[in-house]
Amino acid sequence: MKHYLLLAFVALMLFFSRSVYAQQQPDTVSYYDQHRARRVPVAIYKPGHKNAPVIIFSHGYGQNRSDSYLSYSYLTDELALKGYFVISIQHELPTDSLIPSSGNVQVVRRPFWERGAENIAFVITSLKRSYPELNYHNITLIGHSNGADMSALFPIRYPGVVNKIITLDNRRMILPRSRNVKVLSLRSSDQQADNGVLPTAAEAKEYPIHVVRLPHTNHDDMDDHATSTQRKEILGHIFRFLEVKTH
Repeated sequence: MKHYLLLAFVALMLFFSRSVYAQQQPDTVSYYDQHRARRVPVAIYKPGHKNAPVIIFSHGYGQNRSDSYLSYSYLTDELALKGYFVISIQHELPTDSLIPSSGNVQVVRRPFWERGAENIAFVITSLKRSYPELNYHNITLIGHSNGADMSALFPIRYPGVVNKIITLDNRRMILPRSRNVKVLSLRSSDQQADNGVLPTAAEAKEYPIHVVRLPHTNHDDMDDHATSTQRKEILGHIFRFLEVKTH
């Protein structure tokens, strides 16, 4: 009986320690890019050990809300628990222009994706100065919607920096066709990508691009609005792509 009580106590302690860690507040700081005269707020989720691989997360369009980078905690927390050093970037500032809602979106929104890619590059450079012990040979980008468009653009603009990207329903920017970048794209049940964004059947065989459709998840349900079932499904696909062991 004492043996079972001890096991139950240990299991309970592990549960509470994991829950406390998962719900801890990230470190929030602002880097300043002197070259662009731009402030770049970030939230840092630390895994608790050195030499961790790095994940850069980019949020969906939030109409310049200042807390958009904190709206995916189910994802950023779990990735940190799995041993990743996670950086969530606030791409929009209150003083920024709003993203155009008319015209050729692939043209008028391109400058916003370019700025996002520049933010990602700047943050990686800043991290290397602040956290030189991290594993920068295995950087993964994850983004949702507009942030996924930025993430898709990044390896095209900055080849050789990242080796994996995960897009949560990017709709406008084409996914990179490269043998050096592995791609996972999780697709919603209610939105369609523009022509050419997703690979053809032939391209999917030629390049390491894996497209997964989520039949019960809408485009707007991929942040913290996701249900527990949706979160489990999204995380499951991400963990398998990252080859993370789960119990």
